[in-house]
Amino acid sequence: MTIDPVGPTGSVVGIDAPRTTDVRRRTGTAIGVVLLLVGIAAVGWAVVGSDGGATASGPTTTSHPTTTLAAGTTSPTTVEGLGVGFGPEVDGRTPLRGFGQVAATITAGDGSTCEVCLLAAESEAQRERGLMEVTDPDLGGYDGMVFVYAQPTGGAFWMRNTPMPLSIAYFDGSGRLVSTADMTPCDDVPSCPSYPAAGAFAYALEVPKGRLADVGVAGEPGEVAIELTGRDCPLAAAS
Repeated sequence: MTIDPVGPTGSVVGIDAPRTTDVRRRTGTAIGVVLLLVGIAAVGWAVVGSDGGATASGPTTTSHPTTTLAAGTTSPTTVEGLGVGFGPEVDGRTPLRGFGQVAATITAGDGSTCEVCLLAAESEAQRERGLMEVTDPDLGGYDGMVFVYAQPTGGAFWMRNTPMPLSIAYFDGSGRLVSTADMTPCDDVPSCPSYPAAGAFAYALEVPKGRLADVGVAGEPGEVAIELTGRDCPLAAAS
């Protein structure tokens, strides 16, 4: 926390200007005494004004950590309509309102691959909203939601106001698996537990709880990998 100084350095406040009504009738000695007293008062006020404790009452600034809770299924967003219900159908899927989609390839520890179509949370507002309030276990036909960061970050996700149990997989900047976790729903309260990654991550994949293996996340950290391959997903299989 820092305190901004009030007024320019060395400024003097609260000193009354000397009266001049009867100056012409005062003797030179009296004038000298008055000026001396004013000078002493000015020095006293200057010391108080530069003290900081007596006059420093300006605004304060506080640094907020950026990695305590990574943006994800966390606090409510202010973007109107974002994540509220599903939008028009796209290629046989119904995306969460306000979110895009991205095709990805996930390579399991045994070398097998899985082609998936994911909801994409790329902006700060999208990452803040995530899968809050979503109850459809089919996610409108999508395999999960991927949170994309411009550079590796640290921190954790939490499940505040997220009613559906989820599993999460964190991937580093090269797309390699960092760690996974199962996450439990939590009401809209600030005491929800958090689920930190085991290291820095650039991607976080959320799926309904227990479905990581279904999308190819099977293996040890460093073995499994994700690659975002493009914006266009193949047509969804007919139900």
